[in-house]
Amino acid sequence: MTVTDKSPVVPEEQNDRIAMYRHPLKPRTLTVTAIQQLAPKMMRISFTSPDLSDFITVAPEDHIKLFFDLDDAGEPLLPAVENDRWTAGQTLTYRDYTVRAFNPETLTVDVDFVLHNHGVAGRWAGTARIGDKLGALGPRGSFFVKDVFDWYLLAVDETALPAAARWVEELRPEAHVWLFVEIDEPGDEIEFTSAAHLTVTWLYRGGEQAGCTHLLEQAVRTFERPEGTGFTWVAGEALSIKPLRRYLKNDVGLDRDDYDVDGYWRRGTTNHDHHGDEESD
Repeated sequence: MTVTDKSPVVPEEQNDRIAMYRHPLKPRTLTVTAIQQLAPKMMRISFTSPDLSDFITVAPEDHIKLFFDLDDAGEPLLPAVENDRWTAGQTLTYRDYTVRAFNPETLTVDVDFVLHNHGVAGRWAGTARIGDKLGALGPRGSFFVKDVFDWYLLAVDETALPAAARWVEELRPEAHVWLFVEIDEPGDEIEFTSAAHLTVTWLYRGGEQAGCTHLLEQAVRTFERPEGTGFTWVAGEALSIKPLRRYLKNDVGLDRDDYDVDGYWRRGTTNHDHHGDEESD
């Protein structure tokens, strides 16, 4: 289910710029139905399941937890949910991934994976086949930025690239959006679809370690902010972008509903919960 003007999904709270939603937790078993190579290091994998009949996604940042452990019969091990809370301890291997797209008619959800050999999810995606299964949980909630701003500044690394792509895809034609994307090299670029006035700037690490270049911080600090109302969203390695919270609030003087700095991952941390990095400076 996606949110429209006639949708029965209602926010827990909202104002004229943002809305907050909370969704009931439900474990699901997903089956791979399609695999598409988007770039040498990025793969789109489509999943389906009858469990998706009541699936809800509202915002471009919506994410689900994917569980990679299987039982002896090859079926995914799912977390237990009690009183709308899930428990897994350290017994289940999971990662958070953006809901790139959801089709309620075909009950298909798309997830974009960065391919690499140093993590369970990247390795799994690189060898995934039609019929493979994963466990899933969520989205738990949605932070929805209403498309009422004159312009948008988005600055992301690869981990938030699927969310950024969905975001610009859903913007109205009158909006202006500047998108900065940190990747390793030009071969990692992907195509964007957007009705908005979109300007994309690629920031190349050139072999340097991800999360250590401060390219996103520099891009946001040097951006010449246009006239009119704007929303700024930054997402990437938690420690490298953390200073931007204080910069946007204190130096730029933005209201709390006009920006979001989201640590999608943290160097040296497994199963990082990016909600844990949310703070008011």
